[in-house]
Amino acid sequence: MPHPEDPPNFSALPSTHSFSALLFDMDGTIIDSTPAIIKYWHALGRTIGVSGDKILETSHGRRSIDVLSILAPEKANWEFVCQAEGQVPLLYGRDAVEVPGSRIMLERLEAAGAAWAIVTSGTRPLVTGWLDVMKLAHPKFMVTAEEVKEGKPNPACYRLGAKRLGLDDGSEGGAPSEDARKVDPSEVLVLEDAPAGVRAGKAAGYRVVALATTHSIAQLREAGADWIVRDMRSVTFNGYDSKRGKTSIEIANALVL
Repeated sequence: MPHPEDPPNFSALPSTHSFSALLFDMDGTIIDSTPAIIKYWHALGRTIGVSGDKILETSHGRRSIDVLSILAPEKANWEFVCQAEGQVPLLYGRDAVEVPGSRIMLERLEAAGAAWAIVTSGTRPLVTGWLDVMKLAHPKFMVTAEEVKEGKPNPACYRLGAKRLGLDDGSEGGAPSEDARKVDPSEVLVLEDAPAGVRAGKAAGYRVVALATTHSIAQLREAGADWIVRDMRSVTFNGYDSKRGKTSIEIANALVL
């Protein structure tokens, strides 16, 4: 067991795994829009009379509507949230960068026809705005904040993502289509950066790669991540078997737990 004061050891040997679907969080996983989100919350904080710094203490990985329901219930409606979030890529588009390795990963998945989706605490206007501004691959399916009753760490969003990709993981809540392919939950890979998202993926029974881009290793370990990596460069697309509907993924230089 590593000592708490030891530097993180990202040297685990490469391992290859086969998955029926990959479900990506957005911010902190595909892109890093932290400066833009800080500006967004400070501006919104001035509107609702709450310090932006106070909002930022607990907002990462959570839906805006859940934050507002506590701090400004009168603003906690989807019309307001979608309009506000939709402005972020337009106003602060230069304040975001891609997480290293994410662009090539998405391009390769999409080109191969592999099953992948974005599952995020952001609204659809926010997500599509960032994908457009940064010219990133658009998934055929996504699950956004306004489509689930409860946000992360509730697993509903990730389970819905798997269902939209045509998978039946045996979970309750929303019957899959008749032609859904039955899979074991461990055949679904979630890629996350926030402890709330890691917990959501694990609660769904899926395997989780946590990127140490926004939170501490201790937080990600406590949340139950199966692997912890520095960024998406440690997660490599190895190929897609269309007959089996399986995507081969190599995970390298993960944290030695």
